[in-house]
Amino acid sequence: MTFKELKLIEPLIKALDKKGYETPSPIQQKAIPYILEGHDMFGCAQTGTGKTAAFALPILQLLEANKKPNSRREIKALILAPTRELASQISENFTAYGANLGFSHAVIFGGVSQFHQVNTLKKGIDILIATPGRLLDLMQQGFIKLGGVNYFVLDEADRMLDMGFIHDIKKVLTKLPAKKQTLFFSATATPTIMKLANGILHNPVSVAVNPVSSTAALIKQQVYYVKQDKKVGLLKHIIESQKIGHALIFTRTKRGADKVAKQLNGYGIKAEAIHGNKSQGSRERALKAFKDRTLRILVATDIASRGIDVDKLSHVINFEIPEVPETYVHRIGRTGRAGEDGIAISLCAHAELPDFKGIEKFLKKEIEVVKKHPFI
Repeated sequence: MTFKELKLIEPLIKALDKKGYETPSPIQQKAIPYILEGHDMFGCAQTGTGKTAAFALPILQLLEANKKPNSRREIKALILAPTRELASQISENFTAYGANLGFSHAVIFGGVSQFHQVNTLKKGIDILIATPGRLLDLMQQGFIKLGGVNYFVLDEADRMLDMGFIHDIKKVLTKLPAKKQTLFFSATATPTIMKLANGILHNPVSVAVNPVSSTAALIKQQVYYVKQDKKVGLLKHIIESQKIGHALIFTRTKRGADKVAKQLNGYGIKAEAIHGNKSQGSRERALKAFKDRTLRILVATDIASRGIDVDKLSHVINFEIPEVPETYVHRIGRTGRAGEDGIAISLCAHAELPDFKGIEKFLKKEIEVVKKHPFI
């Protein structure tokens, strides 16, 4: 199937051609026709499946179809995202896909001055991408009105709930019109998620691809058992012996991310940490450097990593084992995208063994153990 067969309008096809996209992903094939028909939707899709385009493309097409000449600009589409990195990524996609259309959009998030965000809002926009906290803040200040919203997207709803945004989401919902098209995306379909979805969706269609318990078939998964105090030495050995040129490393804590990055730099391996305590400017610079490959290693916490989408990322390394199996799946899903090979390596200390066995049980598979290494 091609994007043309999804009956997308020519300005969108041209934008996709410029990006080199010809074949829609499974979530795009399933979701786009339903969204164009005006259905509410529950989409179960994990990171890396192309879900941003699955909602951005039809929303742009619907906005174009319903455009009124000489009408005042007001927010017609609202996309809520859990982190500023993901919000920025969604904004970049709307810029690319909507390049041949005349819609304006803004992205707002906390951690930076609101000055430029407010100035953009005052000019009038059609599409708003936002994190919940900053959205509510600017609404309370009177800079944002949501009465004209026709399309509402709640992206990565499971992560929203994990981060404690449920009350913020409910506050936003009270300010939205009763009549609107709502698109709800989550990587999991837990009872809590379904309760939230059922409360805001009206006769929805459901689409699902790559359930969270499955990982990309092309990702090679390995585990190294190692003492906690030997992990950094083993990490250096793996990076150097395997000549890894580009890797995303995960830690559980902000402090851990800083420590690992500092130790790698001490070994002459260029690395930077990214987490919630870093300024927005430093986070954006690190992300840009990592994406354009001038930065070899990015060390991240799980929340800070949301929205990191890097083409041809060869390696994901779990410096610390996550406590939640779904988090492991999210992490390793950053590699092995778009048909590319990928390698996911985990460094497991004795105290982390129960968590790692929980991951294997969740995946219903045993992960390859690398038995020969200098740090046994």
